[in-house]
Amino acid sequence: MALLGKKQPNENLELPEETQIPTVEGSLVDAIAPSALQVTSNYVQIGKKYSRTFFVITYPRFLTANWLSPIINLDKVFNASMFIHPADTGIILKKLRKKLTQIESQIATEEEQGKIRNPILETARDDIENLRDKLIQGTEKFFKYALYITIFEDSIEKLNEAEEQILSLFEAKMVYIRPALFQQEAGINSTLPLGEDKLLVTNSMNTAPLSTTFPFVSSNLSSNKGILYGINRHNNSLIIFDRFSMENGNMVIFGKAGGGKSYAVKVEILRSLMFGADIIVIDPENEYQHLAETVDGSYLKISLTSKHHINPFDISPPGPDETTEEIIRSKIMDLVGLLKVALGKLTPEENSILDKALNEVYASKDITPQSDLKNITPPLLEDLQTILENMEVE
Repeated sequence: MALLGKKQPNENLELPEETQIPTVEGSLVDAIAPSALQVTSNYVQIGKKYSRTFFVITYPRFLTANWLSPIINLDKVFNASMFIHPADTGIILKKLRKKLTQIESQIATEEEQGKIRNPILETARDDIENLRDKLIQGTEKFFKYALYITIFEDSIEKLNEAEEQILSLFEAKMVYIRPALFQQEAGINSTLPLGEDKLLVTNSMNTAPLSTTFPFVSSNLSSNKGILYGINRHNNSLIIFDRFSMENGNMVIFGKAGGGKSYAVKVEILRSLMFGADIIVIDPENEYQHLAETVDGSYLKISLTSKHHINPFDISPPGPDETTEEIIRSKIMDLVGLLKVALGKLTPEENSILDKALNEVYASKDITPQSDLKNITPPLLEDLQTILENMEVE
């Protein structure tokens, strides 16, 4: 063996193939999934958030409309889910008949024993009979109803405080809830927008009490467009609204003297200008001159001695559902009515002459059904006088 000999290349040496590292493509679930999830008996930790799910176990004998409003408007981050499972009316009627027989038998037994009347049993009997009548008549239906709420907080301490708050709100309505112990994972899945009831903790309800759980009673007045009107004092949410998106965009403001009515209007004007709205204010008390000058608007003072005057012959561009011909014809009819008021009663011949003269007045300013009314110079009253003086009366 040559220790100091020259190393000879090994032509038969095989190098290992390059190790292939498998790659896994990310999915949408990976992108939206939390960094960690821990499920315990009474809460779920999702990343840095803690959640706890509750379900309703019992309701009072009577439910009033809007009873769910304080919970829906609660200033907390929470999910609420409702599940309504229709029940077979025939099966429910059989169960009610059986229950009614048991109650009647118990009432008869207590009467034979000489006991005083039991108002609880009598009320239950009356309720069952009323419900049976409504189910048979078809005016009511029967359902299995489930209500789940999952609240979210930043710590266990805040989660416990939120639990006490929501418990007190429900108990004030004589509605009792319980946390979903050892079922928190199923609870949070039931309150996700998946439409899956994993808890299956339901209560029997007919149509009338079920209608009181209608959830869309929030006083939240925010929309996806419009201007900021203020802050909702019930839940501190922003009031954002576009009143011109409604079928009727009119608004009236009531308030005592000094209550801020004019200020509210001026704030709405300034915020509407930011969205490119055209604002016209009729200002008999000269309250908006400074505002108009501040935003580089025009302030026109209308009076006997003013240099500004209203031109009744001015014509506006057509709207989305109007044509230029309709606008011109409507303006001529308005002018005829105005001149009738100014001149008194007109004969049919005078009315015909006036109508013809008004058409010629607009035609003299190149205002025709084919014109673009955005770039025109409207005629004046003196133009009508000139046309009338030069007309040939047949």
